[in-house]
Amino acid sequence: MRQEAPRPIVELRDVDKRYGDGPLILEKISFSAERGDFISLIGPSGCGKSTILKLISGLSPITGGRIVVDGMEPANAVEKLAFVFQEPTLLPWRTVAQNVEVPMRLHGSDPKLRSEVVRKSLSLVRLTDRMDYYPRQLSGGQKMRVSIARALSVSPRILLLDEPFGALDEMTRDHLNEELLAIRQELAWTAFFVTHSVSEAVFLSNRIIILSSNPGRVNSEIRVEFPYPRTEETRESPEFQRRVAEVSKILRSVERLHS
Repeated sequence: MRQEAPRPIVELRDVDKRYGDGPLILEKISFSAERGDFISLIGPSGCGKSTILKLISGLSPITGGRIVVDGMEPANAVEKLAFVFQEPTLLPWRTVAQNVEVPMRLHGSDPKLRSEVVRKSLSLVRLTDRMDYYPRQLSGGQKMRVSIARALSVSPRILLLDEPFGALDEMTRDHLNEELLAIRQELAWTAFFVTHSVSEAVFLSNRIIILSSNPGRVNSEIRVEFPYPRTEETRESPEFQRRVAEVSKILRSVERLHS
């Protein structure tokens, strides 16, 4: 008997998005994600990359088409997802541990369970020694790691990341990219990652979706076949540099068409 193909964990079918009576932001966006995919979204500024994450998460409604998240409408799948925003958005009057446990408090989790999950989440991002620190005592990279730990505290099946490392210096960003992949290897969530960095997209992803703009559409998809885990040696390889150049060339052509 023929075995059925696994159902995508996320599927977008001809999705349109506009705000109010304004112009279309996204038009006929269609793609799907298999379980364990790491998909980066890149494209010109204003092409709707961050909007796609908001639609998948249910934070914003679609105008047309359909989105299915683990067999459900996005509004019904919120417990399957976690969102890491561009800024850490930590509460300055709460310690690192207290910031991480905020989502669990909102869900009414047992205090003993919260304590165990906080410790495990901070261990994953290597910040157990900063549990009692306040955000003002942390570096930019450490604040973002706390934000990631907070997202992981709810055991998401899907992680949405909206340029989480965009404000960090290159060395810190590269290091956090490696940490993020190490966590993914352990927890096996599916990721959607918005970035303006082609190198970052190539390093993290097994699939890159390039969007065009005015309105945002899927221009092309590129598979990245480098095996995981990926390391500094991956970045230094000629194959990696060639793939970065290839994706950059496509992105430049898209930007020229819509400039």
